Amino acid sequence: MQYSFLDRFSPYLLLVLTILFWAGNFNLARAIHVDVPPLGLSFWRWAVAALILLPFAWSAMRGALPLAQTHWRLVLALAVLGIAGFNSLVYVGLQTTTATNGVLLQSVTPITMILLASWVLHEKSHAWQWLGIGVSLLGVLVIITRADVSVLQQLAFNRGDVWIVAATLDWSLYTVLLRKLPEGLKGLPILGFTVSLGALAILPLYVYESVTFQIMPFTALSVASIAYVAVFPSLLSYMFWNHATQRLGVSRTGQFSHLMPVFGILLATLLLGERLQFYHAIGMILVAAGILLANKKRI
Repeated sequence: MQYSFLDRFSPYLLLVLTILFWAGNFNLARAIHVDVPPLGLSFWRWAVAALILLPFAWSAMRGALPLAQTHWRLVLALAVLGIAGFNSLVYVGLQTTTATNGVLLQSVTPITMILLASWVLHEKSHAWQWLGIGVSLLGVLVIITRADVSVLQQLAFNRGDVWIVAATLDWSLYTVLLRKLPEGLKGLPILGFTVSLGALAILPLYVYESVTFQIMPFTALSVASIAYVAVFPSLLSYMFWNHATQRLGVSRTGQFSHLMPVFGILLATLLLGERLQFYHAIGMILVAAGILLANKKRI
């Protein structure tokens, strides 16, 4: 499990797989929100991910420990933002908001990423990127509104949406800070440190939730859910996202967030028997065209 192995694959393919896994996570979290408490799911997701990862990452983490101590503020920030913060905010938000609102609010992620990358990293964006974001954002709107503008007028926002907005800003900052990592911390070391520290950061919140709200039930549903989110949206997706961000930069990486509703539709079609509609196809084409435009200079 070495990051150099990922160099054999296109970073664009890695990003596509990442968003596919996250679409499954998003839909799963919404589907089980009544039975599985949000912070319980978040804690056990990362605790199990850490148990799986540490045997593979321990040697690399020991070698990088002096560097991690030197850059402890950055390592801690990445753990709090990317592991503890983002996932907990999303899971809490999905308790009270709709999937439509969640996708709509998260669709601004590429914009916040570009703005933060410009401010923090002085990473320049170009006209093709902004055009691509606009086209793919239009595709997202076509999908979630079913090509009916009146749907936007009927949207009702609630406190869950505030958590989703916070998660969007959280993830954008996490992605930007990844670019500040020194070479010796990239790959397995930073993944091992952040997953371990992130799980520890969630623990007191999980204990508080168990005492005041709901105890995590250990049923076939919860165990299967934890197994999925620990491996695919956690270990594999974070490994792929971190690697692609280092290779492509923040702006191009963030653009792939607009694939979320596309994969959500495809998963619903394959797993739930829902039918593809014409507006789905139009939206998917616009999202794909936007991503191609945004990456025009690199493809």
